[in-house]
Amino acid sequence: MKPFTPKRIALAISAQVALTAGIAPVATAQEGAALEEVVVTGTRREARTVFDSAAPIDVIGSDDFRNQGGTDMTDLIRTAVPSFNVNSQPISDAATVIRPANLRGLAPDHTLVLVNGKRRHRASVITWLGNGVSDGAQGPDISVIPSIALKQLEVLRDGAAAQYGSDAIAGVMNFILKDNDSGVTLEAKYGEYSEEGENLYSIAGNIGLPFTDRGFFNASFEYGEQEDTVRSVQRNDAQALIDAGNTDVADPAQIWGSPEVNDDIKTFFNMGVELSDSAEAYAFGNYAYKEVDGGFFFRNPDTRGGVFATTLLNPNYVDGEPLPGFENEPASVGVRLVGDISDSGTGCSSEFVGSVTSVQGQPFTYTGSNPSISDPGDPNRDQLGAIISDQNCYVFNERFPGGFTPRFGADTTDASLVAGVRGNLDNGLGYDVSASFGRNDSDFFIYNTVNASLGPNTPTDFDPGDYTQTEYNFNVDLNYSLPVDAFASDLNIAGGFEYRNEEFEITAGDSDSFSFGPLATQGFSAASNGFPGFSPLISGDWDRENIAFYVDLEADVTDRLLLGAALRWEDFDDFGSTLNGKFSARFDVTDWLGLRATYSTGFRAPTPGQSNAFNVSTTFDLELGDLINEGVVPPTNPVSQTRGGTELEEEESTNISAGFVLQWENLSLTVDYFNIEVDDRIALSQNFTLTEQEREDLINSGVTAAANIRDFRFFVNDFDTETEGVDVVVTYSMDWSAGITDLNLAYNYTDTSVESFNPDIIDATRIAELEEGLPESRYTVNATHLMDSWRFMLRYNWTDEWYDGEDFGSVEFGESVPTYDSYWTIDAEVGYTFEEIGLTLVAGANNITDETPDENPGAADGVGNRYSQFAPLGFNGALYYGRLIYNF
Repeated sequence: MKPFTPKRIALAISAQVALTAGIAPVATAQEGAALEEVVVTGTRREARTVFDSAAPIDVIGSDDFRNQGGTDMTDLIRTAVPSFNVNSQPISDAATVIRPANLRGLAPDHTLVLVNGKRRHRASVITWLGNGVSDGAQGPDISVIPSIALKQLEVLRDGAAAQYGSDAIAGVMNFILKDNDSGVTLEAKYGEYSEEGENLYSIAGNIGLPFTDRGFFNASFEYGEQEDTVRSVQRNDAQALIDAGNTDVADPAQIWGSPEVNDDIKTFFNMGVELSDSAEAYAFGNYAYKEVDGGFFFRNPDTRGGVFATTLLNPNYVDGEPLPGFENEPASVGVRLVGDISDSGTGCSSEFVGSVTSVQGQPFTYTGSNPSISDPGDPNRDQLGAIISDQNCYVFNERFPGGFTPRFGADTTDASLVAGVRGNLDNGLGYDVSASFGRNDSDFFIYNTVNASLGPNTPTDFDPGDYTQTEYNFNVDLNYSLPVDAFASDLNIAGGFEYRNEEFEITAGDSDSFSFGPLATQGFSAASNGFPGFSPLISGDWDRENIAFYVDLEADVTDRLLLGAALRWEDFDDFGSTLNGKFSARFDVTDWLGLRATYSTGFRAPTPGQSNAFNVSTTFDLELGDLINEGVVPPTNPVSQTRGGTELEEEESTNISAGFVLQWENLSLTVDYFNIEVDDRIALSQNFTLTEQEREDLINSGVTAAANIRDFRFFVNDFDTETEGVDVVVTYSMDWSAGITDLNLAYNYTDTSVESFNPDIIDATRIAELEEGLPESRYTVNATHLMDSWRFMLRYNWTDEWYDGEDFGSVEFGESVPTYDSYWTIDAEVGYTFEEIGLTLVAGANNITDETPDENPGAADGVGNRYSQFAPLGFNGALYYGRLIYNF
């Protein structure tokens, strides 16, 4: 048997993949060896090159991440992988804190994320607002991974649930950590946006150390901060207030842009030590923390319901229609909301407190001051002064004369630890036994807002509570190479067992964030306005256990034909068991042309969070021109069940891919077609309007904010989709008199169609978001040139059109879907290395020509967002940056 050294660990099989801490360094494209990049994802045999694999794999080296201006891992991957989409997510509740990302047009939790081949835990955040495709998803938070810690990222663009388990429908992303035992790298980066001068910075470091004389310890850190960006126009309603003499209204009244990020700390370690010539112990893990602080919607001081105003309904209207003889009367009238805070509860003048004084069949009469004030000399403005001077009356204009815009965010903490032992027995059997722990916590905060029902006693800062996700994994994996005379290689036989426990917890907030105050009965909204806190009745923890067994076979049947097969059985304690399989093949037609194809079935289990979480979000209704509160209720809540809610089941998928690989001297080309069918897909339903009885039932179940909710929705297994597309990757390298030039083109086309659905639960707008919410096509063309100590990079990014349901509003069946036009950006970078001292200076720009997407034509009439918040390449404009790198 060959000596078992860190360089040989790739022959052992880990819990998820044949992966070691000692894989030989991968040659980068700049080194002219892109065709020899070694990958370990998607196979349980020893590591293979990218172009020998049976399924398409993208390999992104550490330099591909570091040669960009940003610091967030999701943005860095978006630039390198066209089938990967992520956007800024301003004013998206918790999705602003941990942004959802999409691979190949599917939801964030349709992609399995691994680190060193081990399953990464989910984030605590469920995406309630994600432009349709991401709505309701709960995927991992990859932003906590510092780029300086990575050797490479391997993106398997193929279904792999039969190999890795739940979630691997769109593909697998495997982050490979650095494992060098010597050397230090330090890096500082500073960037500034051209439009408003907002800045970001980061400092990072990596160190490799020997761990005894038979191992290594590698550690990385990154610390950074980012100012929030402002890409707003002044709202018309806010400008009207200013024009009318209200000097307390801010300009802009509402902030749209990337959120402020403070104390962004990311750390990772990776270690391994030989226990003997045939065994090794290993461990890796991380700790990360950041504070994300973003804006919410502006609360107009004359019209915001439940705080500044209320609506009085005309009793002469039934089901929205006027009774005969009352057609000229309004269906309702808005009046200023005035609270009676006297001890008797009747001390505030009825002239101020709005009420309907007529009954059905009589002319509509009411009391209360009209909030629609446009003239500074309007007597109602004087009446507002009279209300404020009356000690028995209270209006929030007294405290917020210019209205207010809440600020919302979270302190997020992420931690994980993986440890195991692997090696080879004397009989050739490889083993890997490991255990892992992961936790992600989002401690939410909201400030510059009110619990209106508390009246003048309301605080303006609230702690709404926490979402926490905790996971435990235990794996035993075996691997054996069986000689088969009829084959061109040994038959690789792998098998194993996995146990997993995941828990989702809701921690109650402070009492003021969810309580009913004394003014609730007078029409003032309860709970913290904008993001109601979690009450003790809806807090709690929910967990799920599952076990899995798998077997995996792979061999070179002939010198030209590779075949593989995998089968995996899993059992979940909440919905039962599932069996999935995969077949893969590769045939080398010639030495320079290969054909490859896979067929697999897969699944995704609903998370405990999706099955049990409550949430209330404030959104802008384009048709009404006003803010509304929307709630998410568990599907098994009686209110949901009356609208079709049931206990969630697993999603089921079928994945087909077929393509070819061409290598000719310095040119390489891969073209791969994929087709993914997902049945019983889990997502949020359309919005349903609450009845008064449903509202009362929700309040009694602990959802105190239901008193102010107009619409609600819930998770459903209710529709089937088909996603198909093509990925094309072309690389060309040339070594010529002026240096080494590497060219790369990466293109993705993805089309999703909803094949079947229940129109009582999924409406046309929801379908438009699923089908058109992401661009169908994206591509990137990249050129890198090395000349002595100089390095030059130029990158062109292009994205197709997309639909924004929040900007364009709802659509009906049969209508064409409005979209924003395609647009492009150009990135550039130049660097010089002082070889004798190990110092590199870099200057660059993301979006050097300062391109932006189409402006939102309804921004001023709506909520002030100049650009679509779902713009695929961002909307902040040019970012100019400098980097300093020191290696020793």
